[in-house]
Amino acid sequence: MTTDTPARLLQLLSLLQTPREWPGGELSERLGVSRRTVRRDIDRLRELGYPVQASKGADGGYRLVAGKAMPPLVLDDEEAVAIAVGLRAGAGHALEGVDEASVRALAKLEQVLPSRLRHRVATLQAATTPLTSGDGASIAPETLTVMASTVAGRERLRFAYRAKDGAESRRVVEPYRLVSTGRRWYLVAYDLDRGDWRTFRVDRVDSPFATGTRFAPRELPTGSAAEYLRRSMYQRQESYAFTVTFDAAAEAVAARVPGWLGVPEAIGDGRCRLRGAVGDTMEWLAVRLALLGFDFTVQEPEELAQCVRELGGRLVRAGGGEGEPGGGGAG
Repeated sequence: MTTDTPARLLQLLSLLQTPREWPGGELSERLGVSRRTVRRDIDRLRELGYPVQASKGADGGYRLVAGKAMPPLVLDDEEAVAIAVGLRAGAGHALEGVDEASVRALAKLEQVLPSRLRHRVATLQAATTPLTSGDGASIAPETLTVMASTVAGRERLRFAYRAKDGAESRRVVEPYRLVSTGRRWYLVAYDLDRGDWRTFRVDRVDSPFATGTRFAPRELPTGSAAEYLRRSMYQRQESYAFTVTFDAAAEAVAARVPGWLGVPEAIGDGRCRLRGAVGDTMEWLAVRLALLGFDFTVQEPEELAQCVRELGGRLVRAGGGEGEPGGGGAG
């Protein structure tokens, strides 16, 4: 019998998070308490914000359902290890959709993992090899979690940095945001030694260290970290500008386009224009635009239009067609 009420509530919550309905009698046996105590514990969970649904009947059951807010979850050892391994595998490469929120989740999880589980996570990751394209920069998940923690905690960060030309330096910054561009991670931060905002490629960062010194956040010169990164890359000539028009409404395209790629603007007749600047290859951008699922026309640069035409022809031939594809793939 579980006499410790907090421990019993955690055990009850762990059972309810299994996707099934639990009869009151079975919960009573599992917890070693009366059905009346189970009902009181269910009421306590509801007061804490957990949406527990009860069914009527001779032996009414309980199940956890979706609510308006996300209450804390209780994970067993295997679940915690599985989630941590998955997040670490994704965080090591700047995969689209595995953004700062995922890295923050990993940082929170690893902060509370017992040492035995952290060892299991590290062992599993060391023993597995992800099937990736290999064209993105690989990053140690620990680097991202340290950075994410300092961003969330508004804590100064110290690290070694290797510039594009190979020059090495030590930096102390006030981290603002982590930004994923699809294949790379960047840190947008205020550099205290330079007295200005800077962007840092995370795969060039070594030995990040949270100093423990808090700071009041500064106002970024642009509206968002993604926009600041785009402008910074363009000014350093590490990217190229492009303009594309879509035969679709701006709202529909915006729902599919990642923020770092740009914001579509309506141009009438149910069409929209996307202007942006990226640092990846034109071949990669051609593929990314095609995967959005809308007909589009490349306005500039001509090199990107050529990549789209070559890609279209290659796909047509791969599908058993001949020659160049028809329609408006690129203009």
